[in-house]
Amino acid sequence: MMRGALLCMLTSILAGASQVYAQVPHVAENAPQDKPVRVESTAEKDRLDRALAPYVALARATYPQAKRRYLVGLPPRHSFFVSVELHDPAGRREMVFLAVDSLARDSIYGRIWNQVRLVRGYRLRDRYVVPESKLLDWLITKPDGTEEGNVVGKFLDTYR
Repeated sequence: MMRGALLCMLTSILAGASQVYAQVPHVAENAPQDKPVRVESTAEKDRLDRALAPYVALARATYPQAKRRYLVGLPPRHSFFVSVELHDPAGRREMVFLAVDSLARDSIYGRIWNQVRLVRGYRLRDRYVVPESKLLDWLITKPDGTEEGNVVGKFLDTYR
């Protein structure tokens, strides 16, 4: 009886550890570089939001398939990221990548995976949880430097 309880407790500890010590995401050195877009005025923010809307809608429509692939297990050195928006008390907004550690109950658990330049109170590698309904984009990186998804990111690379 005692051995069974100990085994059950050890299994629970190890299961929790897999989330605490999540793997380091792999991003190939030749992966496309981000081209951040900075907007200054409310009018520019509104214009950008309107321009992004169809791409965010496409990313959200294709996310369930990417989510299923992640849950089944991606091949070695493939990593799953989502883009979400951070906000701070001063009203600043910034889109960041989250390296996905786990998905559960319509929530995405991950770590901020780029430098936070504008919004205060967040840093690279901070843990962050967001409802799936707040997802802006998704991305699967591959070891050869190519990627799947990132429709919002690819649009932003051309936005002026």
